[in-house]
Amino acid sequence: MNKQRGVALSGLMFWGIIIAVVAMLGIKVAPEVIDYYKIKKSVKSTALNSSGKTVPEIRSAYDKYAEVEHIKTITPADLDISKEGNDVVIAFAYEKRIPLFYNVSLLIEFEGSASGRDRE
Repeated sequence: MNKQRGVALSGLMFWGIIIAVVAMLGIKVAPEVIDYYKIKKSVKSTALNSSGKTVPEIRSAYDKYAEVEHIKTITPADLDISKEGNDVVIAFAYEKRIPLFYNVSLLIEFEGSASGRDRE
């Protein structure tokens, strides 16, 4: 007597739906995460080159990085620029709402900061 081997149609449909939902989330979330890392990189580069500069000069430097990286999410006015000791600290925070389907959305809160001493 041979036993049948393989996947039942119900199992195939179940895993197909799970894979489709995960793929949809990945496709919608990945661009926002990539944008966050571009912002973080630009803020870090600006902070590393900001010693001895005024706040308007720091905002202008970030604006140049943002223009090169095509960042539209955070403007120079959205940056929180402060000084700790002799180091300039640049921080940012924002929320991104990603519509998934019908009236269901995913809300992600992004935040980050960098200082002039964060050399890696």
